[in-house]
Amino acid sequence: MSPLELGLDTFGDTTLGPDGTLLPHGQVIRNVLQEAILADRVGVDFIGLGEHHRDDFAISAPDVLLGAVAARTERIRFGTAVTVLSSDDPIRVIERFNTLDALSNGRAEVILGRGSFTESFPLFGFDLADYEILFNEKLAIFTRAFHGEPVTWSGSHRTPLHEQRIYPANERPEGLVAWMGVGGSPESVIRSVQTGIPMMLAIIGGDPARFLPYVELYRRAQTELGTGPLPLGTHSPGHVADTDEQAIEELWPHFKAQRDRIGRDRGWPPVTRAAYEAEIGDGSLYVGSPETVAAKIARTASLLGLDRFDLKYSHGPLAHEKLLHGIELYGTQVIPRVREILADQA
Repeated sequence: MSPLELGLDTFGDTTLGPDGTLLPHGQVIRNVLQEAILADRVGVDFIGLGEHHRDDFAISAPDVLLGAVAARTERIRFGTAVTVLSSDDPIRVIERFNTLDALSNGRAEVILGRGSFTESFPLFGFDLADYEILFNEKLAIFTRAFHGEPVTWSGSHRTPLHEQRIYPANERPEGLVAWMGVGGSPESVIRSVQTGIPMMLAIIGGDPARFLPYVELYRRAQTELGTGPLPLGTHSPGHVADTDEQAIEELWPHFKAQRDRIGRDRGWPPVTRAAYEAEIGDGSLYVGSPETVAAKIARTASLLGLDRFDLKYSHGPLAHEKLLHGIELYGTQVIPRVREILADQA
């Protein structure tokens, strides 16, 4: 069995500068590049950049920033977290990521999502009433194309394609590496298996054990549909600092600021300190010292049978310097410790 892969994700959250004011988006983007370079240096396996189109996140064109990551790193794999396929063009997605894969000698991946934030739909001229059909039809095109085969397709949202080849072609025999972001519906789990695109579960709250039925469905569907084994990944938020107390106190005001802002848009009540601490203790916030975070990741990896775990390390305005320190601890201490725990359990 291959060792668990351990990655990082960021949405390019707009962070505080040394003077306590929010940094401009341009500086946040440059900081994210520095974070990716550090992740490469300290042994992180993967870094994913999110796509958003709102003022609290700086990254709206992750593939452009990933081009800089490709040029400034040597070994780390990289991709999106996620690409909002519903409001993008699947052919262009494959063209862009095949280009990134060529630039990086095979280190690019794409994680596809439906879009939990919907700002991109009106921005790019799509009707939210078409949310389902846009994703389903664009995923059908992507599924036919990402292995490098000619595409024949017809549907309702664009003109048909007939034996259309996509350039540049990917140099891998199997084509571009892709994952499907899944929030936890049975339909999404089955869709992942039917398309042969591995599942990346977004576990952002609650006990990870509540996702076991989805993992069992994922495995069972592979057997019943005869697809062969597919890897399984998860994405969850967290923060690493030197001690548990430091990590908890550093993250709290920024976690609350971000959660409450999103909550105002979605009708959630303000998050309480008690709920925050409960999520750290028994839920899906991986917050603490390297030993604490490593032990929690190892538990989740064993429970769900993971092939990859990605930690979403940025949270609201939490400062760049704190993020850099967390990345260093994650690469130099958390990752080796997780693998040591899992090896002892084998």
